[in-house]
Amino acid sequence: MSYVLIIGARSDIAKATAREYAKHGYDLYLAARNADELKEFANDIIVRSQRKVKTVELDILNYKSHSLFYEQLEEKPLGVICAVGYLGDQEKSQTDFNEAQLIINSNYTGVVSLFNIIADDFEKRKSGFMVAISSVAGDRGRKSNYTYGSAKAALTAYLSGLRNRLYSSQVHVMTVNPGFVATSMTKDMELPEKLTAQPEEVAIDIYRAQQKNKNILYTKWIWYWIMLIIRNIPEWKFKGMSI
Repeated sequence: MSYVLIIGARSDIAKATAREYAKHGYDLYLAARNADELKEFANDIIVRSQRKVKTVELDILNYKSHSLFYEQLEEKPLGVICAVGYLGDQEKSQTDFNEAQLIINSNYTGVVSLFNIIADDFEKRKSGFMVAISSVAGDRGRKSNYTYGSAKAALTAYLSGLRNRLYSSQVHVMTVNPGFVATSMTKDMELPEKLTAQPEEVAIDIYRAQQKNKNILYTKWIWYWIMLIIRNIPEWKFKGMSI
């Protein structure tokens, strides 16, 4: 096997996913800001799995650096998994556009910049897979997190179009829509236990779904049905709901 590039590799879901892919025989590029902080984690994977793991510096918001970042990878990956995400502060984003812009660029614009570069390469090679973690928050705007949700909605639409574009080139594109996940990003939130996944559960779901070439993954699975109901609530009723 060859390398899988994991973007946003310092996140809890990304780390769990890295372990899952290494366990199944894949070598890894772990890309993130302050990538040196991933050295200990990378060494642990190497010891446990005997796979090659390299850490690489990447700032998803530094768009001008993305082409050089990809060019400098010693061996081009056979797949990429993006776990970049920034929840941000909804109330702050309503009055401070810098916060809104950071949420949008972290969750959408930066991913598009890098994915466009990788997609061009995969399209020419006529092989590869591209996975990005979106969110159930992108299925419908809610007052509690609509800036974040709007960025994830844009990402979901982008991935749908990219999937359509790359289908004839045998490049698979998968959208991952997690519900509640117990991570450092949600540590201060009171989450319902039965609806909340652990990062390791999400990682297993991602690996299995990607191997089966699924287009869209909801994890936990029950979130597919929850969001189906939420999407079908009439707007006149939904706008008055406190969610």
